[in-house]
Amino acid sequence: MASAPTGSPPAQDEAGFQAYLGTLARQAEREGVTRRTIDLVIPSLTYNPRVVELDRQQPDGGPSAAIPPFAPYRIRHVDAARISQGRTAYQRQRSQLARIEQESGVPESIMVAIWGHETNYGRVMGGFDLPRALASLAYEGRRRALFSSEFIATLKMIDRGVPRSKLVGSWAGAFGGPQFLPSVYLRLARDGDGDGTADIWSSEADTLASIAAYFVNAGWRAGQPWGFAVSVPAGLDRSALGNRTASPRCPRVHERHSQWKTVAEWRALGIVPTGRGWPADNVQATLLEPDGPGNTAYLLTGNYRVILDYNCSNFYALSVGLLADEVER
Repeated sequence: MASAPTGSPPAQDEAGFQAYLGTLARQAEREGVTRRTIDLVIPSLTYNPRVVELDRQQPDGGPSAAIPPFAPYRIRHVDAARISQGRTAYQRQRSQLARIEQESGVPESIMVAIWGHETNYGRVMGGFDLPRALASLAYEGRRRALFSSEFIATLKMIDRGVPRSKLVGSWAGAFGGPQFLPSVYLRLARDGDGDGTADIWSSEADTLASIAAYFVNAGWRAGQPWGFAVSVPAGLDRSALGNRTASPRCPRVHERHSQWKTVAEWRALGIVPTGRGWPADNVQATLLEPDGPGNTAYLLTGNYRVILDYNCSNFYALSVGLLADEVER
């Protein structure tokens, strides 16, 4: 299979890309994509060096990378404008949201907060042609397995009746109000307004129902909070609370969490909620101090891990939870 050498001239990239498209076409045909869709899309594609450049600029997430403070991120992402717009969206969609929550168990405010974080309530959904972007990223080769499979998924979307013109999104292949990847759309996109299509580009109800479906699939437990802010006593022995397990996925995110304890056990250690009451004594929670001792800390339930499944970043997941709390006030 052809791959693009770093720093290769544009003409060489384009020639190599066109050769690689044959590989993608054969892969698509093996996976059941119709010949009509293959012939519609693949001959129209050209190499997009911009998406490759953006992919290579992604920040270092290795074990030696410094972790910045959470407070500035929270101020930017749980700001007055996003809260106000979220409350407006929340009220506008209350009838749909209440029905979706009743069916799924996912809180209305969590659906709205994800929508707000991902696309600013549908205002910013990306302008890259998805088949072109994904094929270019697959050709580049750094994450070929991921991007080639997502490219094939876009073709399967066309086979399902999604118009080619709708396949526009972020440089990395996410699209629509929930910013789903194509493979996620195929599995989890839902028709929330009953018109027979899962239109996560134009339908707010479809967007919110699809977010709820993702959370149900990831294991959301109805009736439990995502977490809550707490104060930690000065004498807490943190050395005795270290996390003894290693996560196979984004370990740096999870290694910042303490070991799991019940709410009753945390209360006995002197932890005190600062914004809401305690959940049931038997709820399991883990402690996170994103800005270190002496600053706001959080007890996080298993539902916080579901938010991490959407985007495996403590800053993202905390901000989603905090925005949800503000939206429903």
